[in-house]
Formats: sequence, structure tokens, C-alpha cells
Amino acid sequence: MTATSGILEAMDTILLIDKPKGITSARAVALVKKRIKVKVGHTGTLDPLATGLLIMLTGKRTKEASSFLHMDKSYVVTAILGMTTTTYDVGGEVVTTCDRPVTREELEAPLKDFLGEIYQVPPAYSAKKIDGKKAYELARKGVDVDLPASRVRVDSLRLTQFDYPNFTLECDVSSGFYVRSLIHNLGEKLGVGATVEEVRRLRVGKYDIKDARPLDDLLAEMSSVTDGAAVR
Repeated sequence: MTATSGILEAMDTILLIDKPKGITSARAVALVKKRIKVKVGHTGTLDPLATGLLIMLTGKRTKEASSFLHMDKSYVVTAILGMTTTTYDVGGEVVTTCDRPVTREELEAPLKDFLGEIYQVPPAYSAKKIDGKKAYELARKGVDVDLPASRVRVDSLRLTQFDYPNFTLECDVSSGFYVRSLIHNLGEKLGVGATVEEVRRLRVGKYDIKDARPLDDLLAEMSSVTDGAAVR
């Protein structure tokens, strides 16, 4: 079951959420849990800056969370050339800038270097844990974060739009992949820096964003169902 129909009768379900920009995945889970009063969990974090497919499990289905951990994913990311930030996205503090123009051909040339199995260092501002603490919590305190590289896989990487300094990539990748690190590393290869402007997750395994519900719509429907049950 992937819809809210019968949600009071069948709390053990999979919810496909289109997460809006500006909230954490944990906050989205808390909002849903508040409406239906059962155990709720998500199967893979999206940054507050990111939008798109967030899979939630409710009730007994939460026990299946581990089966989602290694699913491949698809993203579309828009980014800006000529700058780097502390968080590898526009929400962070600017670290460097460069006004050297880059052509479409220059941008496309290094994309092939990221295809296949690669080693990738996660951003310091990520949910990766170091001695039991999330990396971003340490980074915010000014602690130097040294995360080990992880082996990930890139199945496809396509430049779909380019209007210097802005560009858009679409990618199909393995679990554990960080789009922010991809853009940062691409900027390093080009010698001008690059940072993420927007990220949208389109797919997780067989689950697609086209089947997801906007979070606000889902919450409104849940409220109307639970309020109706209370009246009865």
C-alpha cells in the first residue's frame, strides 16, 4: 500500500513522499508520526536543501528498513561554477570564488572520470558518524572532520543544461553516493570550484517520484482522516 486510503485500518505501509525544500528528513517523519500516532521511519536521508523522493515506513513495515539501504538512486542536480562553500552547497559559507569562464565542452570532458566504481569522500557537513557523532554536528563546532573515502558507483552522468555559470546534471548512482561531493570534486577538476544549488531525488530502487505525494498534501489528507475518526 502506497496511498493514504484506509490509513487508519492499515498502519503498516510504505509512504512515498515528495519532500519539500527547507526541512530535514527527520522533521518530515515527525510530522507524519504526529498525524497517525504509530511508529514511522524513513529509509534514506535527504538534506534540507534537497527535494524529492523520501520513502517512509510505518508500523510493522519499519522492520524492513534495512532492505532499502542498498538500493540505487537517481538525482537531478543544479549547480554553480566558480565558487566553493563549507557545505558544498549554497547554504554554506563561501570559501573560494573564481571568475574564469568554463565552456560546455570543458565541463563535459571530465564527467567520464566519475563513471563506474569510484572512491568518494563524503562532505564534512553530512550525517556520517564519527565516534558516534554526526559529522555535521562536529563541523558546526569548528572541529576538523576527516572522513574516509567510500567506494560508490556511478552508472550514468549526463549534462542536461548549461548556461555558464549554471549547469544541471542527471545521475544514476549507488547507495551511499553524495551528490554534493560529486559537484565539489568536479569543480576541483575544472580548477574553478563548483557548489550545489538544488538537488532532487527522482528514484530509489523501483520507487519513482512520479508516484509520490507532496508532503503537505499527505499531511492534510491524514489530518482529515484522523479528525473524521475522532468525530465518529
